[in-house]
Amino acid sequence: MKPTAADGASGPLVLVLNVGSSSLKAALLGVGGSWLRQWHAERELRGEALGDVLEQWLLPQLQPWWPRLQLVGHRVVHGGERLTAPTRLRPPLLAELERLVPLAPLHNRPALDAIRWLAAAEPQLPQWACFDTAFHATLPAEAYSYALPRAWRDQGYRRFGFHGLNHQHVAEVAAAHWRASGRTGLPRLISCHLGAGCSLAAVREGKSIDTTMGFTPMEGLVMASRSGSVDPGLLLHLLRQGIPAEQLDHTLTRASGLKGLSELTGDWRQLRTAAAEGHAGAQLALAVFRHRLLAGIGAMAASLEGVDLIALSAGIGANDPQLAEELQAALGWLGPFELLRIPADEEGVIARECWNGFSRDPADPAFDAAGG
Repeated sequence: MKPTAADGASGPLVLVLNVGSSSLKAALLGVGGSWLRQWHAERELRGEALGDVLEQWLLPQLQPWWPRLQLVGHRVVHGGERLTAPTRLRPPLLAELERLVPLAPLHNRPALDAIRWLAAAEPQLPQWACFDTAFHATLPAEAYSYALPRAWRDQGYRRFGFHGLNHQHVAEVAAAHWRASGRTGLPRLISCHLGAGCSLAAVREGKSIDTTMGFTPMEGLVMASRSGSVDPGLLLHLLRQGIPAEQLDHTLTRASGLKGLSELTGDWRQLRTAAAEGHAGAQLALAVFRHRLLAGIGAMAASLEGVDLIALSAGIGANDPQLAEELQAALGWLGPFELLRIPADEEGVIARECWNGFSRDPADPAFDAAGG
């Protein structure tokens, strides 16, 4: 089904789809210097079939804009070792992304489903992808290597890092803020993506040199329903006790983190309210979250050999001034640093990066990893 109505405006548009395990975010951005959002919406999936939501909810809303739509850019969480640039989505590449689904099943599977659905519904519309792992392609070997036998490392078992699209956005905004204040060079930056998923990135000279997530988006900080780092010996113990791998996966990704600690919810705002009312589980969840966050910031500071800026972003980081105050008070030992709150903008990064790739020679292999 192709919408045909026009709104009378002019100028090309990029549609960005950010599909997660429980929500669909969509935005239309005008191509140009400011990349203004013309329209955006978010829909909780609540167990609905993604294809039905795309057909019945998304496409009708795109009708007034359709004649101006030039391409679709997707957020794909895991790009593996090879996919480190905006890439046109063609069948060989989809097969490669399919092989990566087990590494980020909550994110890569629904993104692939949306890509395939749109390819069937609108086969003439170019589709591109940006990868959350790409920003961390600059990690040095000492940061991305696990202390595992070489035979395993040679199979690609390494740390990748995630939330790279927003860490890139935060780094760009922080650099602009740094220059606007009359300072030269680029800041030593700790980018803190704190939302349903959480990760830190140590950014030096605009490049990621360390991060808290690893082979999958489960390592590192406490998250809404993901555990973050857990002693692998404990996981081996649970497996030996007869816990099936599927149950372990489900518990670590969907029933742990803030939700598991509080035995209440993974929603940060609800936990703030419950903790203030004396709920012991909520208080424990917030305390563990802060403890692990402070430890992670300390580790990133060590990698950077000092800190100039700490930027809080995503749903929790950008919107909770109380957390910013708590961190400012607890991190005085770092010496002078500036604390910023920067709203996330993955959609803006995706639109710009995909449009730049689309504008290049389509034969350029750097922007057409699928070939063909």
